[in-house]
Amino acid sequence: MENGFAYRLPDGKVLTFDHAPTGAEIAAAIGPGLAKAALAIKVEGQILDLGRTVDAREAAIEIVTRKSDAALGLIRHDAAHVMAEAVQSLYPGTQVTIGPAIENGFYYDFARDTPFTLDDLPKIEAKMQEIVKRDAKFEREVWDRSEAIRYFRDKGERYKAEIIEDLPETETITVYRQGEWLDLCRGPHAPSTSHVGDAFKLMKVAGAYWRGDSKNQMLTRIYGTAWRDKKELDAYLFQLEEAEKRDHRRLGREMDLFHLQEESAGSVFWHPKGWTLYRALETYLRGRLEEDGYVEVKTPQLFDKKLFEASGHWQMYGHNMFKVEVGHGHEHEHIQLFGIKPMNCPAHVQIYNHGLKSYRDLPLRMAEFGSCHRNEPSGALHGIMRVRQFTQDDAHVFCTPEQVVDESKRFCTLLQRVYADLGFTDVKVKLALRPDVRAGTDEIWDRAERELRDAAIQAGLDPAELPGEGAFYGPKLEFHLTDAIGRTWQCGTLQLDFVLPERLDAEYVDIDGARKRPVMLHRAIFGSLERFIGVLIEHYAGRLPLWLCPTQVVVATITQEADGYAEEVAALLSRHGLRVETDTRNEKINYKVREHMVAKRPVLLVVGKREAAERAVAMRRLGSESQAVLTLDQAIADLVAEAAPPK
Repeated sequence: MENGFAYRLPDGKVLTFDHAPTGAEIAAAIGPGLAKAALAIKVEGQILDLGRTVDAREAAIEIVTRKSDAALGLIRHDAAHVMAEAVQSLYPGTQVTIGPAIENGFYYDFARDTPFTLDDLPKIEAKMQEIVKRDAKFEREVWDRSEAIRYFRDKGERYKAEIIEDLPETETITVYRQGEWLDLCRGPHAPSTSHVGDAFKLMKVAGAYWRGDSKNQMLTRIYGTAWRDKKELDAYLFQLEEAEKRDHRRLGREMDLFHLQEESAGSVFWHPKGWTLYRALETYLRGRLEEDGYVEVKTPQLFDKKLFEASGHWQMYGHNMFKVEVGHGHEHEHIQLFGIKPMNCPAHVQIYNHGLKSYRDLPLRMAEFGSCHRNEPSGALHGIMRVRQFTQDDAHVFCTPEQVVDESKRFCTLLQRVYADLGFTDVKVKLALRPDVRAGTDEIWDRAERELRDAAIQAGLDPAELPGEGAFYGPKLEFHLTDAIGRTWQCGTLQLDFVLPERLDAEYVDIDGARKRPVMLHRAIFGSLERFIGVLIEHYAGRLPLWLCPTQVVVATITQEADGYAEEVAALLSRHGLRVETDTRNEKINYKVREHMVAKRPVLLVVGKREAAERAVAMRRLGSESQAVLTLDQAIADLVAEAAPPK
């Protein structure tokens, strides 16, 4: 608009103004109901306070209300400020440091001589409720840099002063005030504290070093959660309760699957039953890959650093790699530096490069269950979900540029089939787009992003877009599956790479005789077998599908007189390919049943004198109080059919 301001609403309508309006003015121009419900305004994707002037001549805008997806971030950020005021009101002399909104909640780090404990949280929470009810306005103020430093130092807030000192000289210093209390903050915030609502709860306390550096002072971090209403809060608390019951570490112990110990931190000790589960999952996926035209390879663990330097991993990922020095010659005067591979892609290019490839050889789908090592911080390790040694279900598709869409679509279809077989039918896909720092021209990125998007859509998926989240070498699809209690897990990925083939000199001879670079698709379905098994355990709460169960059937006796029949039944089941154990201990049957239920054994066949005489079994399933008496032949037929892996 030449002499005015025009703002496009989500429904396509355009509002015009003869001056630069505030967000509140725009909301009021749309309607009084919206003006009352408004929390903030989104201008070209950026969220601003309602009191901020929207000075763009033309822009796409959206009013953020409590129903908007963006509302949760605002509520949680506001709640963090309310918590900080409550703490300083109750405990004078406490310094506040940083307090962001995070997934599912917020936290604030506090400096205090006496660390906070869980016993302090109810008192802080009650004070927060008072502040929310006070309905103090959030007011944004721009301060002079030196004055802000002086103010916080005089107040005894040395951490805030240090934050300001470290900001770039060009940074605008803003403070948000809520009544008499204020804090250094970029914003945005809702109009007032009352918009936090009453659906919040303080959850836990933890130690946290200032700026994450163990050389700095230890602070106390208080975590909270905040939601739009009590229904959402209750649902989240229920999810946490369920998650605790399903914790794969506890279930792993009860089911005797694995353990972890300090002598090999970040590596899994698989017990016989856990390794049986692992191999069942690996065998299943190997079959799916063979059906889909993959060839399987195996590559080394140690590589001279020269390979990783050529691939770029040494420069970009070296801090996460384990390194080994190997001496040669008299008294080891020659030292060679090796890296333990953190990923399989450079090794796969070495196999591809072994012999000249023609366009007729492409696409080449190369898979490996590759053991990798990454030097994860000890604080980041979590059961078998986050480890240092893991196995990727890794594969790389080498193809021509013309084959990218078909191969990407093919992978999306394969991934959905595998997830469905394993009980995950709610799968979301996100397309991570070009970052600011990247390799390749804009034309290449345009094509790469378009083709990945088209492939996902053709495979029946609707990708959400993540601007700036792509790898430096190309865009990627991220696959997020939803488990039984509503949590999402990002497992599968498909990454389009036109950099590594160039770096490692991969070529093929095209139909015109010219040598060209293949496109490389990095792809995984599970991500890592260790983490995916952890997800499976929690998704099923240990009650795995029969085909995955380490022990599929337990034959338990009521009396010792049935021991012989129990062994015969077990032998027949085993002969039909079932994984079976017998329990002929001199214990009461109720004790045996209870013990096997805790261990999540899916099927219990109870036999006594009558069952032996009638060649029958009493079948009892995990989670059921009842049992069904079947002939032995019928029980075997039913179990064999049920235990067959998906085909």
